[in-house]
Amino acid sequence: MSEEKEKQEKAPAPKRNYKRILLWLWIVGLSPFIFILLLVWAASHGWLGELPTTTQLENPESNLATQIVSADGKVLGKYYKENRVNVKYKDLSPYLVNALIATEDARFRDHSGVDLRGLFRVLMVTVIGGDESGGGGSTITQQLAKMLFSERPKSKLKRGVQKIKEWVIATRLETQYTKEEILTMYLNKFDFLNQAVGISSAAHIYFNTTPDSLKLEQAAMLIGMAKNPSLFNPLRREKETIGRRNVVMSQMVKYGYLSQHVYDSLKTLPLGLDFRPEDHNEGLAPYFREYLRTEFLAKWCKENKKPDGSEYNIYSDGLKIYTTLDSRLQQYAEQAVREQMSQLQDRFEKVEGKGKKFPFVGFFQGNKDEEIKRIMEHGMRNSERYKNLKARGMSETDIEKNFDTKDTMRIFSWKREFDTIMTPMDSIRYYKKFLQAGFMSMDPQTGYIKAWVGGINHSNFQYDHVQREHSRQVGSTFKPFVYLCAIQAGWSPCTQVPNVPVTIKLPDGKDWVPRNSSPPSLDNKMLTLKKALANSVNYISAYIMKQFGPQSVVRVAQQMGITAKLDPVPSLCLGSADVSVFEMVGAYSAFANKGTWIEPTFVTRIEDKNGKVLWEYVPKKVEAMDEVTAYVMLQMMKGVTQSGTGIGLRMAPYNFTEPIAGKTGTTQHNADGWFMGITPDLVSGGWVGGEDLIVHFNSLAEGQGAKMALPIWGNYMKRVYADKKLKISKGDFEKPSKHIDVDLDCSKYDDHDTDIDFDATPPDEDPFK
Repeated sequence: MSEEKEKQEKAPAPKRNYKRILLWLWIVGLSPFIFILLLVWAASHGWLGELPTTTQLENPESNLATQIVSADGKVLGKYYKENRVNVKYKDLSPYLVNALIATEDARFRDHSGVDLRGLFRVLMVTVIGGDESGGGGSTITQQLAKMLFSERPKSKLKRGVQKIKEWVIATRLETQYTKEEILTMYLNKFDFLNQAVGISSAAHIYFNTTPDSLKLEQAAMLIGMAKNPSLFNPLRREKETIGRRNVVMSQMVKYGYLSQHVYDSLKTLPLGLDFRPEDHNEGLAPYFREYLRTEFLAKWCKENKKPDGSEYNIYSDGLKIYTTLDSRLQQYAEQAVREQMSQLQDRFEKVEGKGKKFPFVGFFQGNKDEEIKRIMEHGMRNSERYKNLKARGMSETDIEKNFDTKDTMRIFSWKREFDTIMTPMDSIRYYKKFLQAGFMSMDPQTGYIKAWVGGINHSNFQYDHVQREHSRQVGSTFKPFVYLCAIQAGWSPCTQVPNVPVTIKLPDGKDWVPRNSSPPSLDNKMLTLKKALANSVNYISAYIMKQFGPQSVVRVAQQMGITAKLDPVPSLCLGSADVSVFEMVGAYSAFANKGTWIEPTFVTRIEDKNGKVLWEYVPKKVEAMDEVTAYVMLQMMKGVTQSGTGIGLRMAPYNFTEPIAGKTGTTQHNADGWFMGITPDLVSGGWVGGEDLIVHFNSLAEGQGAKMALPIWGNYMKRVYADKKLKISKGDFEKPSKHIDVDLDCSKYDDHDTDIDFDATPPDEDPFK
């Protein structure tokens, strides 16, 4: 046994298979990588889910905002699902590019979409070592792939599969696009929060600038947001955002894009935000933009299809709407409305509020209770609150209780918005007391609308008082159409007419006798047509109406673009019709355009996202009168501002010396105040009044058009004339090429108004017989 044991002990040990062990070690070590390669191969063949096609890679879907562009090249606003407007690489500040590469992907220029060194770092540091500072290893291209084509995964497994697909997409993106294009797509796509999607919107919203004009520290802040925009939101986390901005700049120092000296000087700076939120209620021309969206573009999209037959989407197709509005004139118009209406409202509350405090019940005094109740109920049912409560199934009784229950709310005032507690019904009463306004300005030679102010504050009062569909009684601004009948019939501005009461027999056999509102000193005198129009004499307007008839007046007005309903009744000569500011300004422009009416327009062309023209404006023209008649009418309406109801333009604070033709208008109970002003290059007009007719000045001295609407025109044109860059003419109206065979100088008559000899000319007798 001992010998056998000894032999066993001396026997050599069995050989271990080191090669097999080494092989298994290689298999175990490489299996994750092999597995990943297999997954990549499977993903590239679509086995892990659908991948974008080559066409989709060349044209990645992106919600692009539609831009509204002014005639002077300014973006007035946008319509969007995402507030994104793409820019090109040449439009990017080098600071943006360098900051992005230094912070997100230092080897961006060297890899082909997937950074293997970065992946190895993630494996060793983050996965194995558990150190989160190792980062995620995603290149800029991978991040772009994630933004463009991947939905948010609901589990870690799905996120892993998504990551593999992103690698495949990233490599394909690198073959389809240049590095510069990838950087640009990334910056165009990224959501910087606060409605700032894409670098163009971000630069404007946070710093009121463009991507190519961003300063280094501004670019660093925006790039810093890419790590986590919610965490580094400059509006909510200023300290954290400054810290992240400085990290970005330190990375730029690390990779040679920035010197240490410059970094040290910039890191102490504040964020320096110039925050400009983009909202449909904010910015220039909100009323115009809303009308453009709901009326014009809604119709255009239905009538103009894409090549594939589908409708254009203004919220995602990236259209460019080139408008006629001039941003400078629009700004001056809005300033003029704001200045006049804030002052007028203050005067209105002092005069008509009778010293009573909120809720200003004094404005409804003198009106029947049932009328007030009707107006309040109408206001309630038109409110968003009522519509929301109704949609929730609340009964009328409960809704009325809700409107009589006090609640906290933020309300408008001209000085500032403020928080208060009141019932919703009282808030309706409160808002009813505000005077409203509408103002429009256009180029009479082209028909291009240059300024459009539909109201006093779009956030709180969204009814547009300019657009064609919304009209108010025009009063004496309608009288030039009446006088035009006489001039076209061969009468002269110096033709004298007796300023005495006129009786017109109505179809029902009753008599219609208008009252005069002109100065009593002019009664019972022979007046020239020019002086009668200048002083808005009702008797003379009625006299002309009696000679030519309502149908003639309707026909003349329609030739000048008035499509509103015009009842052919004698009272039409005093402006009993309801017409919009839009149509009135368009009609008056025919006088300044040598008798040719051009349809007011506000869009010149529409382009798609690639700059292809989809639609262009074709003007509609009508010869409403010959050029001599138009010129004669202008000379007559000059009298309004030289010695008539519009003479206030020649006094302080305006002191205009330029040739101006115009007409004021005031309706019954001073419910509507108008002024239409004509210059060679601009025809502008405005209306002022309460939302409801019961809200008005009680005295003509305060409530006439010359006091309510004329100051808007004056304030506007004062700013326009002061801006030399606009090159608005201060000269006179161009004389017609044809000979004028009527007398235009009426001074020899107007300076010596003659009393009517009733013995020689009885009041009921026509002096022209």
